[in-house]
Amino acid sequence: MSYLIVLILAVAGLLIVMRKEAGAKAAIGVLLATGIIGLLLDTEILGALLLLAAAGTAFAGLPGLRQQWLTPKLFDYFKKVSPKVSETERTALDAGTVGWDGALFSGNPDWNQLLKNRSEAIPAEEQAFIDHQCSVAVSMCNSWDVAVERADLPADLWEYLKKEKFFGMIIPKEYGGLGLSTKAQSLVLQKLAVNEMLMTTVGVPNSLGPGELLLKYGSDEQKQHYLPRLADGREIPCFGLTGPRAGSDATSLPDTGVVCMGEFEGKEVLGLKLNFEKRWITLAPIATVVGLAFRLFDPDHLLGEEEDRGITCALVPRGTKGMDIGRRHWPVGSPFLNGPIFGKDVFIPMDWIIGGTDMIGQGWRMLVECLSVGRCVTLPSGASGAGRYMLGTAGGFTRIRRQFNVPVAEMEGVQAPLARIASKAYIAQASVLQTANMVDNGEKPSVPSAILKYHLTEYQRQMAHDAMDVHGGKAVTKGPRNYLAIPADATAVSITVEGANILTRSLMIFGQGAIRCHPYVLDELAARDANDSEAFDKAFFGHAGLIFGNFARSLTKGVGIASKDTPFDEAAAPYAMAVSRISAGFGLCADAAMASLGSDLKKRELISARLGDVLSSLYLTSMVLKNWHEGTAVEGERALLDFSCQTLLFNAEEALDGFFANLPSRALAAVLRLVVFPAGRRFKLPSDQLTHSIARAISTDTALRAKLTTNTWNTWEEGQQDNPLYRYNELLKNYKRAEGIYHTVNKAYAKGELPASALHPEQRVEAAVERQLISGEDAEFMRDYEAEVLDMLTVDDFAFDALAFDKSTVIYHRDDLKSADNIASAPGKKGSKTKRTGSNKTLPVEDTAESDTGGEHDNPKSEQSEEDQRSEPALK
Repeated sequence: MSYLIVLILAVAGLLIVMRKEAGAKAAIGVLLATGIIGLLLDTEILGALLLLAAAGTAFAGLPGLRQQWLTPKLFDYFKKVSPKVSETERTALDAGTVGWDGALFSGNPDWNQLLKNRSEAIPAEEQAFIDHQCSVAVSMCNSWDVAVERADLPADLWEYLKKEKFFGMIIPKEYGGLGLSTKAQSLVLQKLAVNEMLMTTVGVPNSLGPGELLLKYGSDEQKQHYLPRLADGREIPCFGLTGPRAGSDATSLPDTGVVCMGEFEGKEVLGLKLNFEKRWITLAPIATVVGLAFRLFDPDHLLGEEEDRGITCALVPRGTKGMDIGRRHWPVGSPFLNGPIFGKDVFIPMDWIIGGTDMIGQGWRMLVECLSVGRCVTLPSGASGAGRYMLGTAGGFTRIRRQFNVPVAEMEGVQAPLARIASKAYIAQASVLQTANMVDNGEKPSVPSAILKYHLTEYQRQMAHDAMDVHGGKAVTKGPRNYLAIPADATAVSITVEGANILTRSLMIFGQGAIRCHPYVLDELAARDANDSEAFDKAFFGHAGLIFGNFARSLTKGVGIASKDTPFDEAAAPYAMAVSRISAGFGLCADAAMASLGSDLKKRELISARLGDVLSSLYLTSMVLKNWHEGTAVEGERALLDFSCQTLLFNAEEALDGFFANLPSRALAAVLRLVVFPAGRRFKLPSDQLTHSIARAISTDTALRAKLTTNTWNTWEEGQQDNPLYRYNELLKNYKRAEGIYHTVNKAYAKGELPASALHPEQRVEAAVERQLISGEDAEFMRDYEAEVLDMLTVDDFAFDALAFDKSTVIYHRDDLKSADNIASAPGKKGSKTKRTGSNKTLPVEDTAESDTGGEHDNPKSEQSEEDQRSEPALK
């Protein structure tokens, strides 16, 4: 019994010391004390072992002793096995700041650090812009019209965007821009995301591109000239980075600039001769100024001794001799303006380099620093806004669509995807706004930007698939009435651009975070590079203390020994405690992976991806908890909080489970599993009860539905494009009354009180009012209600040959198909047919006339042979 008491005292004492990372002295004290107690209680062997352990800890843990014999050996070994960090990788690692992501890596996050900067409401001026200008802009375009009929935004919308300075959101007011906060920019893009082409057209100039690069690195002269012109749309920018051989690996740019003398404006000046081939450049076809990234060389040493001067960025006006621009790519789903740019021996003066000659070779740093912020705003905001609009339309459609005499929203098979859409929209909105708040408070969240870019664009794709599924035939039939097909198709673009999602998950989130966010790894590598043994000793043994700390925290929290003191309420506190517990396990697993795999971890992308999934789930859960903490919950929101946090934390544990199953060292994996999950996994997927509750809340006129669709396009005025969300909202306001009448009428029909031939709802209503089962007022209400429902369920149809690009290839099969109504190419047939909607608005159902491309921008065709032109399909 004495042996057990001493052993328990020793283990408990060491766990407390380790958990607090109290250091070697505290551990030695525990071992000495329990060793002496062991000797006094006649447990001589255990007491002696504890005293020997105290001596060993002193030799290995006290700086004065370990530095004489242990540190040099460890330092030599570390130099051999630690991964080499290239200059380009170091630039990426140095970009941005470390905040809450670093706290999660530590295994002991301080929630007060996350909550110190409260996310307040944006200024009234910014909110007014979102409420008015954004609503007007999105009401001026219809997805079918811009994506299919004209492959561009309408001319009046282009003018409105320029007039209201949508392209100058990030440009300060002193240069004529709007100077919006990051959070306001996010909300603008969320609202515009109803239309993919509109969001992309506005988002790109306000993200990575000439505007942001000029603001941060441009010369005063460049700022004074370009920023006002970019703000009001006189200049349309694009940025050429990617090409046929440089995508995710942007540092492998094959495009070159060579320092030389050349003629400019009639004078011989020092400049650059550029040769480049760019692909997938948004706004390139109409851009008036092109930002370019290229590798700069000085073979004649006109600038100095160094020949390879590194990646550099410059601005090249459209029309510069040798630059070929104007043709288009055809992006899947939404053909936003995107195309190639070619340059052959393009000579530019040195002062066209962004920032001038002082910024030669700084292009990679410039791009990475801008990308660390831009990636957490544009695409994540678009995904959040598109998802919340999908939530609104999916909830509305499934409530008015009836099968088996009930709304399909009451069917469990439909409720499951509705709840998933709601949860992802909830997580996305919380994450993008809280991260934007970090940026507004001075942070440059590089690792969170990768988390948001990957997960929120994946959410967008999954929400689109679920929304398509619950809409069924309504969504798979293309046409002006279909508000889902084009956005769903276009999600593939967000998945691919600004860093392909596959590589973002497998290389960037954990790969960058493991070094950038870890409390000690960067210091260890810096000590290695500087050959500084003393700095290495401090970093390495601090790292060792962290490992022991996470071991103790993970084990003790895993068996329920954890502080319940959190700044959250009773709803959120259990999830905050779970984040802290899993964070400790994640930190331990991250160190185990780096120690056991060493430099091979770079190649083990699936291991890295799973650890990245854990970090991502913890980060997204934290953003949801912060959003809950700072907001005012509405009825039904608690269920959405539970569903979202349970899903995210289940995903975190699932990723850890996959990590343990695939870690090459099976013994290490077994020990880690025991320490991280001592009581087994804690989280399961959300219950059916939560699913029912959420699905009903978002498919009826509730406070939760209204909150989730705030700052989306949910208004409509006479003369604007049709807004399906507005129409669903109006129907849902009357749904309760309609449902009561449905119940009365259908019950009467089932009892045989109505004619058996009354198969349509309209027929049953008329029969019911004749038999005085419902009032005349109710019948009039149902006539209007059913007319609107039927119009929302209606899909488009087209002339037989309307879908063929080349009408000469159409096989009509029967002569009667050649009637005027079935031949879109009939002589003299121009314009579009329209169908009257239940709300007295018209929608185009076909348009065979040549479309106006819209806008007064340049779009010259590159020179090409007549045969080439004939062989290419139009974008229509």
